[in-house]
Amino acid sequence: MTKEFEDFESFLKNVDEISDLVKDLSSSDVTSQQRAVEKADCYISTLKEKEEPCKTLLNRTVINTNPSQQAPAPTGSQNDPSSSADHFMKMMESDAEDRHKRRQRRQEKANALKEKGNEAYAQGEYETAVKLYSDGLDERRDMQPLYTNRAQSYIKLEKYKEAISDCEWALKCNDKCVKAYLHMGKAHLALKNYNESRMCYQKILEIEPGREKMLKEYLTQVDLEEERECQESNAWEEFDKGEEKATTVLQLLKKLQRPDQFPLYYCAGLKLLSHAITDCTGQTLFRLNNGFSIIQTNDTVRRFCLQLRDTFTTLIVPPFASLLKNITTFNQHSFPSLISTIGNMIGDDAIHNEVANCQEFWQASLIAMKWCTHCEYREILYPLLGLMINLSGNPSTAIQEHAVPISGVCLGLLSDPDGGIITRATGLLSKVLPQSPAATEDAVQRGIVRTIRRLLKGSGKTTTKYLIKTLTVCTAISQTAQEEWVKCDNRLHTLRRLLGPSSEEAVAGNAALCLGHCLGVRGAASSLLGTDTVLLLLRLAAGDAKRSAVQQNSAIALGKLCKAEPRHMAKLRELHGLEILHSCMKLIT
Repeated sequence: MTKEFEDFESFLKNVDEISDLVKDLSSSDVTSQQRAVEKADCYISTLKEKEEPCKTLLNRTVINTNPSQQAPAPTGSQNDPSSSADHFMKMMESDAEDRHKRRQRRQEKANALKEKGNEAYAQGEYETAVKLYSDGLDERRDMQPLYTNRAQSYIKLEKYKEAISDCEWALKCNDKCVKAYLHMGKAHLALKNYNESRMCYQKILEIEPGREKMLKEYLTQVDLEEERECQESNAWEEFDKGEEKATTVLQLLKKLQRPDQFPLYYCAGLKLLSHAITDCTGQTLFRLNNGFSIIQTNDTVRRFCLQLRDTFTTLIVPPFASLLKNITTFNQHSFPSLISTIGNMIGDDAIHNEVANCQEFWQASLIAMKWCTHCEYREILYPLLGLMINLSGNPSTAIQEHAVPISGVCLGLLSDPDGGIITRATGLLSKVLPQSPAATEDAVQRGIVRTIRRLLKGSGKTTTKYLIKTLTVCTAISQTAQEEWVKCDNRLHTLRRLLGPSSEEAVAGNAALCLGHCLGVRGAASSLLGTDTVLLLLRLAAGDAKRSAVQQNSAIALGKLCKAEPRHMAKLRELHGLEILHSCMKLIT
């Protein structure tokens, strides 16, 4: 990197020298012109020596060391200053134009690689993103966004030193680059360089004072992380000294790991443990020694907890909801295990139904979603979305009442840089929207159709499954959604692609259903003339899919297609499709 920066500095110096030469050549003073011509000849000679290897052993160039004593050259000759100046200027202009074209081509390549890198990052393919950003930097070394984007990818890969190096290079390109300081602050925090992290965030405040509120949160996070590390150190120190509460926590956790004990044994252990983790030291040691995991994976302890099923929403949900409403940087690391424990408990049908119908749980979850969306609490948001997807599988009044705000937050998450968050946000939408027409209409108004169209271009299998299901719900309820999709998906190309043999059954079945919804839009069926739509639908209708809904949806879509545009009947007869449709009537009726 240092060598490249020196080359860049040398290039700028050469530009300054050439600018001075051009000024002298344009001077009205003949002496200045003559001197400039000599300098230009030497400069060009030097360039040639650098670019081309010498093919002779003897340099026969004669340098005139006293040009002022030479007789004036005839006007119009090669030694005429004005003629040489014109020639040199033409050479410089031609060279500048070539350089500009080459730079423009490199810029276009770098931009294209940056966009591909952004797409890879959005899908969670961080290694690929780093490779693409690096290829872009091979084209343009002074392109600041490539450095900051690659630094962000490095942070995801936990390569914090590489991220800091990229941020430093970005600042050499633009010393007021806010993103560089932001990513560098995060990387330093991950490396526990607390003072350096604070300096980065404070530098942003100097550049953009309007971001005071956001930066206050980041600085608070640094303080809390430093305090957390100090508390962990103190907790282990107390344990090493043999402090009673500190040693009690670890002893109780070891006892709770013992299998095949009587339920009262675990009951007593849990009770003692609850008294031992009331202070900061006890809580820290409980978290550091996988306390949540021990409770969750012990079958006897779990069975004991399931005995609370009749009182689960009154004893367990309220404190859990209270914690969700008050997430802080200090307690955020406990939430993934806590949410996992709750998720394990709702495997019991009775507890599942209780929590799914609990207003308090959904209110608290919505607050936590909003909070985690605006802060760097992704380690909470991901498992929380999974828990909400699990609980929203069956219709409930509580979900219906919170459907509009929940879907609103999910829509915002569809632009998240983390592909995993996008997948789970889409999954929650696919569960919530079918339970609320109001939420569906609101989502359509917010532009969900075009967002789905964008995401379907490069999503993985799971995300695609959720996306097409969500789109099917929207097009079933909203005519606006149907019209919007026909408008943005030229000749329904995306839906036809999903009808292909490479798609999963569920995806193909929902794509056929969605296609059938959209055929009611004027001109949609006619736009499909000359395409393979009839063949694709016929193949699904005649197939041996495990789910009869796939054949049913395809047959219905095929019937709607021929009804909306009778000219498709010719293709249907050509493929002997009428017999297949007749055999599908039993599925439709």
